[in-house]
Amino acid sequence: MTSERHYSPIDRLLLQADAALRTLLPFSGASGRPSPAVVLPEAELSTEESRHIAGLMRINHTGEVCAQALYQGQALTAKLPEVRSAMEQAADEEIDHLAWCEQRIRELGSHPSVLNPLFYGLSFGVGAIAGLVSDRVSLGFVAATEDQVCKHLDEHLQQIPEHDAKSRAILQQMRIDEEQHADSALAAGGLRFPAPVKFGMTLLSKVMTKSTYRI
Repeated sequence: MTSERHYSPIDRLLLQADAALRTLLPFSGASGRPSPAVVLPEAELSTEESRHIAGLMRINHTGEVCAQALYQGQALTAKLPEVRSAMEQAADEEIDHLAWCEQRIRELGSHPSVLNPLFYGLSFGVGAIAGLVSDRVSLGFVAATEDQVCKHLDEHLQQIPEHDAKSRAILQQMRIDEEQHADSALAAGGLRFPAPVKFGMTLLSKVMTKSTYRI
C-alpha cells in the first residue's frame, strides 16, 4: 500500500514553479496520450479558414493554460489530501489538451497567445483563493469552469469546417474529458454554483476569448 508523499512548503513552491514553466514554455508539456489528430489527414484549408481555426485553437490553448493554473493553485491550498491529489491528477490530464492544442496551432502556422502568462497568474490566484475558502468551493469552481469550457468547445465545433478532421478530433476528445472532470468534481462534493456566479464567470471568459483570438 502506498501512502501520500509529504512535501515541505519550499518543495511545493518549487513544484508550482516547475508546473508554470511546463505550461508556459513552448513545447515543454509532453502529453501522456497521443493527439487524436495524429492519424488524420490534413485538410485543404483556405488562408481565411486557417486563420480562423488557429484563433479558435488559440482560445482553447489559453483555456488549458488557465485550467493548469487553476488546478495548481487549488492543489497548493487544498485542505484534504484526497482533494489535493484529485487536483494534481486533473492537471496532469489537462497537459494532454495543452500539448494537442499547441501542436495544432503550430500546424496551422500560428502561435499561442502572448497573454498566457497573465492569464496563468490570474487563474492561479483564483484557484488558491478557492482552495483557502473550502475544498467544497474549490471542487465547485472546477465543475463550473469545466462547464464553461464545454460550452466554448461546442461553439467552436460548430464553427470549424467538417473537412478539418484534425481540429475537430482534438476538440471532441477534449469535450469528453472536460465533461468527465466536471462530473467528478460534483461527485466528490463540489458546490453547485448559483446562476449569478456562473453568469459572472461567463463574462470573464468572454474577456479571455476576445483577447486571445488574435493575440
